[in-house]
Amino acid sequence: MKYVVIHIFFIYNENGDTRMMDYKITVRNEEEMMEIAQNIESEKFPNMVICLDGELGSGKTVFVKGFAQALGITEVITSPTFNIVKEYYSGELPLFHMDVYRLKSGCQKFGFKDYYTKGGISIIEWSELICDCLPEERLDIEFKIIDENTRVLKFKPHGKDYEDLCSSTL
Repeated sequence: MKYVVIHIFFIYNENGDTRMMDYKITVRNEEEMMEIAQNIESEKFPNMVICLDGELGSGKTVFVKGFAQALGITEVITSPTFNIVKEYYSGELPLFHMDVYRLKSGCQKFGFKDYYTKGGISIIEWSELICDCLPEERLDIEFKIIDENTRVLKFKPHGKDYEDLCSSTL
């Protein structure tokens, strides 16, 4: 039997109402990482934006592989570090996999914002490097390495669709 640890943090507004703010999940191997990605994919919607941040080797691309597999994409998923964006059209919805790690100049000239409205799903690795080009509504996932196999994922939804997504899948 495997165990996944989930922590849910609440924030209270001035009226005393609660609102979900952050979720933390501990994963202990690549299979669990892919399972979490597949759970999120099960609630996909057009123009979804998922932002992945964390150290090299923390599991960002493994997450994308799990998401793509659940989406029905058959191509091999690799990090688009040198391409910046890889587009996949063989799944239920188009997948736009972005890796902005090597981006040196402004993101505006790359047209990232155009991808957010193409009816597909945009997953951005190293998104903190292009904060000015991210939509207000999105799902941020921070990856933290604990040890060789263990990662903690912190999910932060921005907007009702992403809050609903987190509450139904995590």
